[in-house]
Amino acid sequence: MSADSWKLTLPCTRAEAEAIDAGAIGIDAVLMTTEVVEDDVERWRLDAYTEAEPDAAMIAAIRALVPSAAGVQPQIEALSDADWVAMSQQGLEPIREGRFLVHTEAHPIAAGPGERAFLINAGQAFGTGHHATTSGCLAMLDGLADRQFANLIDLGTGTGLLAFAARHLWPDARVTATDIDPVAITVTGENAALNHVSAIELIVADGARDPVITAAGPYDLIIANNLAGPLIAMAPEIAAIAAPRATIVLAGLLATQAAAVQSAYRAAGCTLDRAETRGDWTILRLTAAEQAFTGLASDDAGRANWARDI
Repeated sequence: MSADSWKLTLPCTRAEAEAIDAGAIGIDAVLMTTEVVEDDVERWRLDAYTEAEPDAAMIAAIRALVPSAAGVQPQIEALSDADWVAMSQQGLEPIREGRFLVHTEAHPIAAGPGERAFLINAGQAFGTGHHATTSGCLAMLDGLADRQFANLIDLGTGTGLLAFAARHLWPDARVTATDIDPVAITVTGENAALNHVSAIELIVADGARDPVITAAGPYDLIIANNLAGPLIAMAPEIAAIAAPRATIVLAGLLATQAAAVQSAYRAAGCTLDRAETRGDWTILRLTAAEQAFTGLASDDAGRANWARDI
């Protein structure tokens, strides 16, 4: 029997499930986590949907995401005549954050008065809105709607969702979306067309010191939904492209890492305005210094080799 697609299943914990998006860089699969037993943090499941039968390297990469399943034999299943992308989205119910609705094709939803719906399918880039970091950023942006921004950047855009939300809130602003992964930029372009979002500049870039990024700065709103390590390493870079008293929204950090991230940005002249914790994750909103930050090293020794949580 030939298979159109395959599914690999392993058990996991809730903590592992919430970190899946951040650890899935380079895995050519659609990943879906599901709560198996309600309110049991130890009883979750990871399903990985692939177009080819998982080989040893693929199995090892997926195993690495769920250390608690180290001694468990993965369940590998051939899915003949199945739409594996649609199957992977069956558990992704629509979410609502402020005025924003996010849904997949499997679970459409109509926007009500004053709302904006985005169709974001699960795929090769992170940011469907279902992870606490992305939904928390949506909520944080929604709370900034009464402010005015002219030049915005989403560093590590993933699916483009946060850049799309920024474009909706500030239709006259310049909006730039960047990612280290060319696939993510391709996905963002496709999602922009799908959602009728226009006038977003897309850039493949490693960090915030790309010449195209710095030439278009400074930015009065900077969004970075990443990981704690890269966010800390990028603090001088982000501060350097920020306009005086720019707003900076950071996510992708665990609550236990928030103090270290705040410390790095404090050293770069930023002050904390708000911190919101969702489960194990924290979203930070900061204000850049009054004066332009000039604390970057003269060489690239401290440059962040950052990787988006895709």
